[in-house]
Amino acid sequence: MRRRAIAAVVLSSTVISATAQARDVVPAAAPDTTINGRGFGHGRGLSQYGAQGAALAGKPAKQILDFYYPGTTTGKATGSIRVRVSADTTDGVRVGAVSGLAVRSMATGKVYPLPRASTRNQWSIDPNGEHGTKISSYDAKARKWTLYKTFTGMAQFEGAAVIGLVLPSGAVRRYRGALRAIDVSGTHLDTVNVLPLEYYLRGVVPRESVSSWRPAALQAQAVAARTYSVFHRARAARKAYDLCDTTSCQVYGGYDSEETSTNNAIAATAGQVRLYKGNPIIAEFSSSNGGATAAGDAPYQITKADGWDAYPKNGNPNVSWTVTRTAAQMQAVFDVGSIRYVRVLKRTGVGPGGGRALTVEAAGSRGKRVLTADQVRIRLHLRSAWISFPARTP
Repeated sequence: MRRRAIAAVVLSSTVISATAQARDVVPAAAPDTTINGRGFGHGRGLSQYGAQGAALAGKPAKQILDFYYPGTTTGKATGSIRVRVSADTTDGVRVGAVSGLAVRSMATGKVYPLPRASTRNQWSIDPNGEHGTKISSYDAKARKWTLYKTFTGMAQFEGAAVIGLVLPSGAVRRYRGALRAIDVSGTHLDTVNVLPLEYYLRGVVPRESVSSWRPAALQAQAVAARTYSVFHRARAARKAYDLCDTTSCQVYGGYDSEETSTNNAIAATAGQVRLYKGNPIIAEFSSSNGGATAAGDAPYQITKADGWDAYPKNGNPNVSWTVTRTAAQMQAVFDVGSIRYVRVLKRTGVGPGGGRALTVEAAGSRGKRVLTADQVRIRLHLRSAWISFPARTP
């Protein structure tokens, strides 16, 4: 998602005309293939550049959300969220020593305030045998670790307003809430940030949007991100965490990512989520839909034209784009030998040029092959599956 959310494009059976097919053919023996495209991401739900375009046109957040999630209503959600911190690849959890820091035994619930000392600058939770943990402190002057306590089961650091997680590189990334060690294999611990939902969003919205954008665009992003979180939280109740912190879920940077403008947008929409028949929706979003939303499996994920995505002055660099791929790259994708032509077979029928590609055919010295447009997107590393090729006849 600025990326921003990359996922599969949903197929339909709309077939373009023979004229359009001819337009989408690559010349034989071309050393490179030119690919024209539109949009960035899957195109389902909120277009982030579209939201900014709508905000520039004076539309409020609710109207933006109504457009991108048609048939949904506004609801409320609270609670906490558990986010796996992917940057911590160590076997334990190491944090900086700060005032108010405590450690909790997850087995007993008992909390132990951690003592301060002028030379004690770090604490760690590490594996201790199978499914146990040990708590240690590091003395910078003596340059050694000292065992503090052992627990049966897992533990978490909490109590301080902000906790600094020490990453493998030695860099420190700060987080609100608690930093929990979770058992992965009996001898390896993953790090999970557990915090109130509203605080979590403060580390998401500025990473998934642009903090200098209009308030209505940021508010729409806040509601979409909150809804996305709640939707996945409900499906992860028996797991050790609800979401990851990468583009596979929502990008989350913790306390250090927070911005005043996005914090204000989150506060202005506090607790708001989008519902369909009383349940939180899968509020997907992507950078740019190229001028039309993409269909999905849910009733509120429909294909329709979007004039806001290319709204003047929204600065969208992904409305249209052109890239080239070598003959070797094209041959590797389609595996039909020396390629004679590539053409789009089916499109959605909504948007410029007939809309998003759905299926693509290549013919070569060893025959023909048809792939989904999303397979082509992934294998050729394209911004979206809304693609077309130079006008040539097979």
